[in-house]
Amino acid sequence: MSDNDRQMNGQPRQRNAPDTAQLPPGGNGKQRLTRRLRTAWRTSWKEGGFLYQRWEEVSQVRHAGWHEIAHWIKAAGLLTGISLLVITVDTAGNITHAALKGLPNVPASSTGDGTGLWGTVDHPIRVFLTEQAAHLAVTPGALYAFWHLTGLLSLVGGFLGSAGARITWALFGCSGLAMVWSASPAGGRAAATGLAALMWALASIVALRGLTLRPIVHNHPPQYQFSPALHLHAAIPSPAPAGDNPDIVHQLQR
Repeated sequence: MSDNDRQMNGQPRQRNAPDTAQLPPGGNGKQRLTRRLRTAWRTSWKEGGFLYQRWEEVSQVRHAGWHEIAHWIKAAGLLTGISLLVITVDTAGNITHAALKGLPNVPASSTGDGTGLWGTVDHPIRVFLTEQAAHLAVTPGALYAFWHLTGLLSLVGGFLGSAGARITWALFGCSGLAMVWSASPAGGRAAATGLAALMWALASIVALRGLTLRPIVHNHPPQYQFSPALHLHAAIPSPAPAGDNPDIVHQLQR
């Protein structure tokens, strides 16, 4: 301890604590800002606060109608839906462009799996499309790829419950059976067509999921209830006047 730290009587001099009011305003300003933010955050989540009301509006969306939903939720939902629609359309356009660009490069015939089950059905279709493409302004590979793309889209759409996709799936299967029957060798034509029908039937389990032939009966309560009631209208005769009574008139005459 230095001599400057001692008083005149030899006792150690007590240093005064630094005055907080003379400290630089940076540290205290940050602390005050942090406290204000915490206070505002807690206040907004209390009943009647801004965030509390917004959360209540979000929680009531499931039970409220379109006209009862808050306007900011409607705006956010519309913006989100439009953004997803734009992204979906752009992605679908890119995929379609790439698929159409690569159609001519798809091989029209293949020697692989020629003796397997799939080759028994697929090879006659390739041969039929190749023969027909010679008379059309389209390459055999593009025609074969478009036929497969149609089947894939109708399969997925039918699984999702689209009626148009299921109709397309039915036409796709019938056209496939016709091509197999036309291009298969005469000796195995019936077997190849039957095998193709079985494969199409198995795939139809997925494409026609949920389809039923039973009629759907809707039992709705009647809007007007008929309550039968019997109403009897009886006429009560009014009493005759005293002067019109014949007995009284006869007694008066006596």
